[in-house]
Amino acid sequence: MKIDAHQHFWKYDSHEYPWIDDVKAALRRDYLPADLVREQTPLGYDGSMVVQARQTLEETRWLLELAENDPRIHGVVGWVDLQSSAVREQLATFTKHPKLLGVRHVVQDEPDDNFMLRPEFLRGIAALTEFGLVYDVLIFPKQLPAAIELARRFPAQPFVLDHIAKPFIKDRIFTPWTELIRELAACSNVHCKISGMVTEADWRGWQSADFTPYLDVVLEAFGPSRLMIGSDWPVCLLAADYRKTMKLAEDYFARLTPAEQGKIFGANALDFYRRRMG
Repeated sequence: MKIDAHQHFWKYDSHEYPWIDDVKAALRRDYLPADLVREQTPLGYDGSMVVQARQTLEETRWLLELAENDPRIHGVVGWVDLQSSAVREQLATFTKHPKLLGVRHVVQDEPDDNFMLRPEFLRGIAALTEFGLVYDVLIFPKQLPAAIELARRFPAQPFVLDHIAKPFIKDRIFTPWTELIRELAACSNVHCKISGMVTEADWRGWQSADFTPYLDVVLEAFGPSRLMIGSDWPVCLLAADYRKTMKLAEDYFARLTPAEQGKIFGANALDFYRRRMG
């Protein structure tokens, strides 16, 4: 199966999505499962993992309702308040739905680079381990040291790095991102998503060669067994349509064996996220 390991749905509301500013005006509309099917079907994708875009329990409920009625949604990465003293109660409620497979917090927007090492947040991560859920790590390069420390503190907790930690592709900056990615990849409990790259490049002028040095690093660091492809649709539309976004990765990984490509383009995501389902 070909699985998109990272995409979003929303019913657009300016108050609910303040991060969609004037620069991102193209995203100011609804993006729903029927829209994604039209993009995926010609490329042979069999479905996706949908990831939260709002930090509300309401959105998590809504995504699970969508998943319940759509077999192409293979899993949901939702949001719960990991810093709340009631986090276990929230997780107990949501994990009654078999398609809740992970949780994400938008750490990239937190002003404290060590946010993930706060005692309250660490308590929340411990709860995820108890409930068998994945944690999606959404950060900027400056927050990689905290991610490394987090992964080391919870060796039994599965983590996946979103968007290869958003390196500065447009500016062709590689250090210290390269060194920190290799250090994070040394933690065997961490996977990495090949996603979100086109929006870190020059939206109007990127070339496929711009991404090659970054892809070389993550392939060497994580290997084919810990990488998964994600479109970050519809956010990717700011810089490329769905086909171009996925073709970028498909062209790069064409150098690998069919078995290795099969892992990156579907098997790894299913194996990684669906551990809770046995």
